[in-house]
Amino acid sequence: MKGPKRPIHTASTWFRRQPPQMKAFVAVSCGVMALLSLRMVVHNHDNLFVAAEAVHALGISILIYKLTKESSCAGLSLKTQELTALFLAVRLYCSFVMEYDIHTLLDLATLVTTLWVIYMMRLILNSSYMDDKDNFSIHYVVLPCAALSFLIHPATTHHIVNRILWAFCVYLEAVSVLPQLRVMQNTKIIEPFTAHYVFALGVARFLSCAHWVLQVIDTRGRLLTALGYGLWPSMVLLSEIVQTFILADFCYYYVKSLFGGQLVLRLPSGVV
Repeated sequence: MKGPKRPIHTASTWFRRQPPQMKAFVAVSCGVMALLSLRMVVHNHDNLFVAAEAVHALGISILIYKLTKESSCAGLSLKTQELTALFLAVRLYCSFVMEYDIHTLLDLATLVTTLWVIYMMRLILNSSYMDDKDNFSIHYVVLPCAALSFLIHPATTHHIVNRILWAFCVYLEAVSVLPQLRVMQNTKIIEPFTAHYVFALGVARFLSCAHWVLQVIDTRGRLLTALGYGLWPSMVLLSEIVQTFILADFCYYYVKSLFGGQLVLRLPSGVV
């Protein structure tokens, strides 16, 4: 006799059977409820940004642990790490010349660890790197981001080059995880450490997005005005939302797998 089904299994089965419109509605509803919960619990919304940085650091720590413990970089995208290093380097430069603060130091620490990961993947653990699976062409993200940054960038008193570079790193950060998603799409089976790392990225980007959205709500839109005029304020907010939704599908299957007691995450066809 079969035992009762777990609530998470029943809910996931119902969700999979729904049409795309209903799935989108449920996803947006869950996001809104999460934002409202954060607004009630976290009074200083700047703490959300700090929390996002902390979760990102945790994800990188998991990545470092995987590389040192398993001596393997299988399942990881070198291209995502290189895109991450690129936007961090650009943002670090912009922070030094435009608004030096605590986030500059956090970006520096993140850049150093990301460069170490690239070094390990390229030189030390290259034999385990899945080059055939990491087949996303980075030109499809770098060139559009560069073109968009020329068209839409901050309207501040800083030098035009610095403003374009700042916009470039904002756009590139939003899509830098796409090569990693392509690797997972190609392999379908994702080992635990890689899944933990990508989930940490998803949580960090949701917290960062929540920080911006709640700030806009609390200031009744004045924050967008403070960022400048034209399309730039809207593009900043849109970039935060895009990078959150890019990882939303994976995070759903990660949580489902976690509650199901599965150590290895298996993605169905069409995911990410």
